[in-house]
Amino acid sequence: MTGSDTSANALFGALQVTAARESGLSPELLAAANSSGGVLGKMISPQNLTIACAAVGLAGREGDLLRKVLPWSLGLLLVMCLIVVGQSTPVLGWMLP
Repeated sequence: MTGSDTSANALFGALQVTAARESGLSPELLAAANSSGGVLGKMISPQNLTIACAAVGLAGREGDLLRKVLPWSLGLLLVMCLIVVGQSTPVLGWMLP
């Protein structure tokens, strides 16, 4: 929405921490998951795809790049979800402060 992961963290970070506290979840874990999700989303953001294509002389082929990047993005999203779920249990909970 903001075009910047840092801006999105500033905009939604407090909301994630408040939601975590109200629901009894780890605020640190939800804040970290929010930040990681923002980074993953940058892979498929229209402005990043456009800049990447323009930088290598492929202007107008953003759709082709999206088709190549989307499976990787979904795979990394699945891995991140598994890590976050693991960190919410004793299995990987030791990773949190």
